[in-house]
Amino acid sequence: MSAVPRRGSGTGERHWASIGEQTLAGGMWLLYGLFRVGGRLPFRIVLYPVVLWYWAVNRGAREASLEYLQRLQRHTGALGHEPGRRDTLRHFFSFAETILDKMLAVGGRYKLGRIRFVGHQEIDGLVRARQGALLVTAHIGCLELCQASADATPGMKLTVLVHTVHAEQFNRMLERLSPGRGMALLQVTEISPATAVLLAERVARGEFVAIAGDRVPVVAGRASSVQVPFLGHAAPFPTGAYMLASLLKCPLYSLGCIRQGDTHEVVFERLAERVVLPRADRLGACAVHAADFAQRIERLLARAPFEWFNFFSFWNQPGALAAPPRRHD
Repeated sequence: MSAVPRRGSGTGERHWASIGEQTLAGGMWLLYGLFRVGGRLPFRIVLYPVVLWYWAVNRGAREASLEYLQRLQRHTGALGHEPGRRDTLRHFFSFAETILDKMLAVGGRYKLGRIRFVGHQEIDGLVRARQGALLVTAHIGCLELCQASADATPGMKLTVLVHTVHAEQFNRMLERLSPGRGMALLQVTEISPATAVLLAERVARGEFVAIAGDRVPVVAGRASSVQVPFLGHAAPFPTGAYMLASLLKCPLYSLGCIRQGDTHEVVFERLAERVVLPRADRLGACAVHAADFAQRIERLLARAPFEWFNFFSFWNQPGALAAPPRRHD
């Protein structure tokens, strides 16, 4: 689920959460039913005109897409040419295809044999040892394949922290599509002490928690995000994942997902065995981890440039503090 601006709205200084969620449960059920009846063709016939209309009328989303593609090209050369309006449309259509993949993933209909897992051996070892971990993700590709990771690993339990207030609605939808799944959504606007205790209990039982590491929190505090380099420009990245990993005293991994041809690649990379945040420089320590995470996102996007699904002005999110990354101790 990715935030996209409503018609006529600029992105500018607006928080991404005020822009609105367009991927709603009712529409997803309709699309899923179309696919079950006739495959991808009726799905595309219905969805592609909607995407084309949305692309045509939503200037803010188009500009955000072009800004991202231009910075990606200048920093990595991934596109091989200066991006234009046609590339932004391809970017939108890529998201449309991912909507179906999301439904297939949560419904258990995306064939695990078509997914290439990279770095999953370490996760398997943690599950066997009943050791929990924190996974920091970004809005790249089909994040719902997190469930495929859980389903592919017997005994793995995954809680995904989300900001949307529709979490319970989607949980019911997920349960109907895939009873007994290994993934659950937990709606949060901030990590309160009660939430931290709940998550600590789950990690202590050997479960995994996933949290987005590429969007400024809904409830922004003084140290809720930092500015770190991303695609050649300073961008705000939240500190919540690293604060939480420090509290939970568990390993921290990045989890990325990109489309590769007609399949997906799910990539696990260890960021830290333990996250230690010194009292004297917590923000600087968070910035080190956030910068490391941003570099890993860059590497994935260089391989799959149209898989970035933040359709708002990512570099202009309010609330981030300028904290230059320091060296690891």
